[in-house]
Amino acid sequence: MGLSGSGKSTLVRCLGRLIEPTRGQVHIDGEDQLREIRRHKMAMVFQHFGNFPHKRVLENVVYGLQIQGIDKTTQRRRAAEVIELVGLSGWEERYPHELSGGMQQRVGLARALAVDPQILLFDEPFSALDPLIRRDMQDQLIGLQQMVQKTMVFITHDFLEALKVGDRVAIMKDGEFVQIGTPEDLVSNPINDYVRDFTRDVPRSKVLTARSVMTPPRVYATADEGLSDLTSRLIAQECESAVVVDGQDRFIGTVHLADVPGSGVAHSSVASVIRDSCPVVEPGTRLERLISLAITGDAPIAVLDGGRCIGTINREAALAALISDDGVAM
Repeated sequence: MGLSGSGKSTLVRCLGRLIEPTRGQVHIDGEDQLREIRRHKMAMVFQHFGNFPHKRVLENVVYGLQIQGIDKTTQRRRAAEVIELVGLSGWEERYPHELSGGMQQRVGLARALAVDPQILLFDEPFSALDPLIRRDMQDQLIGLQQMVQKTMVFITHDFLEALKVGDRVAIMKDGEFVQIGTPEDLVSNPINDYVRDFTRDVPRSKVLTARSVMTPPRVYATADEGLSDLTSRLIAQECESAVVVDGQDRFIGTVHLADVPGSGVAHSSVASVIRDSCPVVEPGTRLERLISLAITGDAPIAVLDGGRCIGTINREAALAALISDDGVAM
């Protein structure tokens, strides 16, 4: 990611050897013979489709296989597979100008997939598309990635697009990486004002997750523990609540000081005041989902990882996470 002129397209073209680096080397799998790597292990999808206007869809898709010297039977079989994969079955004999923008970009994607590359390079492939078609192509790319499991380097200047399709994001400025991390890292911990400005308008509710806003439990208890002992521990730790677990450390519920009766504590166990109906989420649950849970009840939200409670989120923490550094709700 980066503003115009930051070096995004130049970098990806150096990776694909469309531009020769002026210094240094590019190694892939320990090799720097990038001409052969580009032919057999790498493919690129361009912003303006890059289809041959005089070739039909099928002819465009098999082009990379022809360059590799693959026999025609294998060419057609492989082309048919990827054409179906990108949803273009029945359009094999059409020319690019007969297709919509989204369909033309699918032709480019099918051509890239046909050579079965290890690495796919995308240079702002969806920026020329209408918003609805763009969203559809993003969804399709995510679905394809789940099926084909390729390494993808995706260039974009749209943070929301990066958030949707990217596992890790590198923000560029003046040809250098300024900060690399997950979208959540970049929004939560920008390294400088450039990154902070870049992510300022990003909806935090769509980026932050339960893991980033939860509070790790400070006090654990078991159901058969005496309330008197637990109360003493909570007061000593200056905590308002404890997480209750069973013998295998699996989450049962929570106990709150406010629920502890004023009398009879010495003879009561934790089991008598457990809140066992609190909402439960996974660590990767987005904040937008947490907000709705937080405002519909007063119980904290439990964050479970493999059945073990690794944190809790109260209403105040969930709402505070929506506020950006400059005090603006996002």
